[in-house]
Amino acid sequence: MAKQKGILPLVGTLGGINFYYLNGKPVARKSGGGFSGKAIKTKASMQRVRENGREFGHCSGVNKVFRQALRPFYIGYTFTHFHSRLMGLFTTLKDLDLIHERGNRVVAMGLNTAEGAIVLKQFHYTPDCDVRQVLPFNFAVAANTFALSISEFDGKRVKFIAGATHIKLMYGVLDFNFDTLAFDLHLATPVVLDKDANISNVLLTPNSLPLGIGTPLSVLGVRFYQAIDGVLYDLQAKNALGFVVV
Repeated sequence: MAKQKGILPLVGTLGGINFYYLNGKPVARKSGGGFSGKAIKTKASMQRVRENGREFGHCSGVNKVFRQALRPFYIGYTFTHFHSRLMGLFTTLKDLDLIHERGNRVVAMGLNTAEGAIVLKQFHYTPDCDVRQVLPFNFAVAANTFALSISEFDGKRVKFIAGATHIKLMYGVLDFNFDTLAFDLHLATPVVLDKDANISNVLLTPNSLPLGIGTPLSVLGVRFYQAIDGVLYDLQAKNALGFVVV
């Protein structure tokens, strides 16, 4: 594989060379040398390829719906490589499935393991904006109401990014079924605080409760704003928005 040079990068096949884009950069490689669709479907030597393909397709389907479910936390904002990072997460969870044979392993079974629950919670969904570092406080989720409390909140301890004057706290319980991909998101009313906020306890209570569709995931998000003439404008820097499963 080689990088293309020139004013007008090519896309297509010319003289036995494939020209295409990879991660936004024009590249070129010799065409051919692959496997036919029939061979992949029928040859015994392609069994591992078929197994990987089925599991990749499964993880990709979970990824798509999971990102859709979390959309309210990042609407109007574009992440770099968010899809690929989540594919890494769901592939790891799928690999923890020790019940099904290779080729039929699923995310749900991996998540049901003790290790899987830890992987999902410790995963860095937004590495450029680490919520636990932005909010260096203690979080607690009530067992019955799913209310999230942040004790001893102090705006001066919040890691505000450059240009930000306010931070919005978003919280919700995502009831997600990793088998059927059905989901429901139960949001709390967002709270917007400035740098001088000093509150003994911030309480975020979902406006409705999960009905047991699947696994309840408590998600806390932050978003930074800048106040100009009394109007809040959301910042679009790569570290201006983040969320985490708490």
